[in-house]
Amino acid sequence: MNLQVQKNTLYVGKKKNPTPTGGLAEEVNEAILHSAFIPFGDIKDVKTPLDQATQKHRSFGFVTFLEREDAAAAMDNMDGAELYGRVLTVNYAFPERIKGGEQGWAAQPIWADADTWFERQQQEEEMQRLQAEQQAAMKAAEELHRKKLAEEREGEKEEETEIKADPMAAAEAETLKQQNA
Repeated sequence: MNLQVQKNTLYVGKKKNPTPTGGLAEEVNEAILHSAFIPFGDIKDVKTPLDQATQKHRSFGFVTFLEREDAAAAMDNMDGAELYGRVLTVNYAFPERIKGGEQGWAAQPIWADADTWFERQQQEEEMQRLQAEQQAAMKAAEELHRKKLAEEREGEKEEETEIKADPMAAAEAETLKQQNA
């Protein structure tokens, strides 16, 4: 599992084997987390994911800095620090993983992806229909162009035969060629 770390987003929370004194205290909210990390640089975003059952944060959060250097400084200084009596673990965050489908299936009914599948199928069919129409129009335009060129060539041949048949017209054509040269 080779995930790229996000160099300007920090994970703030507990270690993999949490102790009762690890992670974020229940009193800590996004505003407090923001205040704790703002001395290290401009913060873009702070998130503390909620447990759906209790509507309390899950003892960890994410702090996203505008600059990578600020995130590195915050990690160096805050890893192992204490906040509200709890020891913090601060690391670079891994990108969010979406489970299944385009939009993720973890919080969706099983048939949710079916609607987008049908929409994609309809869009693909519409694109194929439009491409076929465009190709047909291009072929018709090419055929029309070929016909016009053929008609022009026929017209030129008729003029040449008329000039050759009429000695006076041949003399006029010869005079025009000499004047243009």
